[in-house]
This record gives sequence, structure tokens and C-alpha cells, in this order.
Amino acid sequence: MFLIDLWGLRLEAGFGRGAKLVYNLRMIQRLLAVSIITFGSLALAQDVAIVPALPPRNPALPPIPPDPLVRVDSALVLIPAHVTTVTGAPVTDLSVQNFHLYEDNVEQTVASFSAEEAPISVGLLFDASGSMRNKLAKASEAASRFFSTANAQDEFFLVKISGRAKLVEPFTTDSLGLVQQIRHFRPAGQTPLFDAIHLAMKQMKTARNSRKALLIISDGGDNWSTHTFHEIREALLESDVQLYAIGIFDEDFTRNHAPEEVRGPMLLRVLAAQTGGRLYSVSSLEDLPEIGARISRELRQQYVLGYYSTNTTRDGKYRHVKVRVTSETPELRVSFRTGYYAPNQ
Repeated sequence: MFLIDLWGLRLEAGFGRGAKLVYNLRMIQRLLAVSIITFGSLALAQDVAIVPALPPRNPALPPIPPDPLVRVDSALVLIPAHVTTVTGAPVTDLSVQNFHLYEDNVEQTVASFSAEEAPISVGLLFDASGSMRNKLAKASEAASRFFSTANAQDEFFLVKISGRAKLVEPFTTDSLGLVQQIRHFRPAGQTPLFDAIHLAMKQMKTARNSRKALLIISDGGDNWSTHTFHEIREALLESDVQLYAIGIFDEDFTRNHAPEEVRGPMLLRVLAAQTGGRLYSVSSLEDLPEIGARISRELRQQYVLGYYSTNTTRDGKYRHVKVRVTSETPELRVSFRTGYYAPNQ
């Protein structure tokens, strides 16, 4: 006798039980046939559902990045320089061989040199505070003389200092229109000079010319700003903007003004010198128009020296710059930008 257990179906077969064995064998055949059909259907169903797998990505081949943006080369350092004789007369006939450039006492190679008159972008910061009451007419005349030498490609904007710093007119080529607006100013309020410089620096970012300068016409120091001298100094040093100032200081300025105002002329002188500009202290109102015209000429009679620093470290540190002129003319004086901040990483 033998036993068969097929999917839980117990089958007994023994000698002498032929009919039962034949019956059970037929049952087994039927079950096997049903099983074959069932498994075949499942296989066909699986074949229909199979989707070929994608080949594995090769980790050694990174995805292709998009085309890089074209960027302007900002490694060229531009240093404006103004050369005069001991009497203040401009010297305009020098060549690149007359200049020697140093960064942190290491001589640099001058890569670009410009001596021709070029269009300028200038922001005029006009003090219309209460203390300018008796000086406004001559100050506006100085602004008029400054604008009188404007070229067609020059552009200007106007910031009014009167209790707060206000952008009266953004960049425009209509210098005559700016003069008309200044003549309608009415003196009032305090002198937020540093706030005005901060506002002007923001506006200067939209300048279209490579030569940029701020001109301040004021009779005193700051006494109403939220920004500090340190903030303004850092912002100017990080920019390529020169600062010129016409200071209309009273003879008794140090006695009749608050300490922060008394420091005004000294702070303006520092800011101007570090950017390659200059502070003109005016004791007589009659000198104002000529000073305005002189600054306009000076901005257009500059040399611009460009170089690629041999120090390629991108550490954001301040680099000191010196310009030396060799010429047959003795005792030439050079005003130049005294340094800049290196780019960061």
C-alpha cells in the first residue's frame, strides 16, 4: 500500500483495490491539467505587465550643467589719478611710462591707461539745511558753474540734504533742469550728511559711465544721520566712486558748533583723500562758483590706470595702493585712490 498527498488531497492505494486506484489516478490527471493551465495564464499575464528596466546610471558621468553665464572680468583694478604742479595747474601730457603703481609696496604692471576726457556720472549732494540760509544763492551758483562744462554723455543726479536725505532727481542728462530745482530749494532742518552719502551710493549703482564721483556742497558736518562715518567710509572704499566736497565753513566754525559738526571738515577730508578726490574749504562765498568749475575740470583731466593685481588671493582684505610719477617737471603732486578691498571667495 502507498500514500500520495497532493495539495492536501490524501490518496490511498492498495493491492486489491483496482477500481479505487484508477479513479484516483484520473482525478490526479485532471488536477495536473488544471494546474498547468493556471500557471500558464499567470505567466502570460506577467509577460504583458513586464516593463524593461532602465540601465543603471553611471556615477562616473555627472549630469551636464547648463551653459555658464558670461561675466564681466572684475579683476581689473582702476585707479584714477590727478596730477598737478605745485601751483595747482593740471598736468595733462604724461604717458604711461611716467607712472609707477604699487599695491602693498609691490610694483604692478599697468595694463590699461587712459588720459582722454571721458563721460562721467556725478551725484550732487546739496546741503539745504537751515544753516545754509545765507549761503544758498552762492552755493547754487557753484552748482551751476559745475554743470556748465557738462558733455552730452555726462549724467547727474541730485540729493537734497534738508532734515533728511532725499533723492530729488535720479540720473539725467538735463543739468540745466537740476540747477532750476536747486534754485527753488528753501533752507530748513538738520544735516544728515552720512545718510545722504549712503543714499547717493545706492543711486550710483545704476550709473552707466565708468568714471563716477560724488560732489558735496555743505557748510558743516553731520548732525542728524542714522549711518555712521565708519559705514560710509567702508562703502566708499568698496566702490569705485570718488568724493569731492566744497566746504563752506565759517571762521568761528570750531567755536559755535557741536563736536560732531566740528569734526565734519576733517571727516570729509579723509573720505575725499581715500577715494582720490579732494575737499575744497571755502572761506569766501565769492570763491564758490570758481571752485565748482575747477572740480568739473579736474574730473575730466584725470588719468585712469588699470592693473591686474599680482596678489590673486580672494580674501576680502584691504589693499593699499600708491602711485608715483616720474617726470622732468619737478615736484609734481598726485592725487589718487589709496586702496580697495579685494574680492571675497
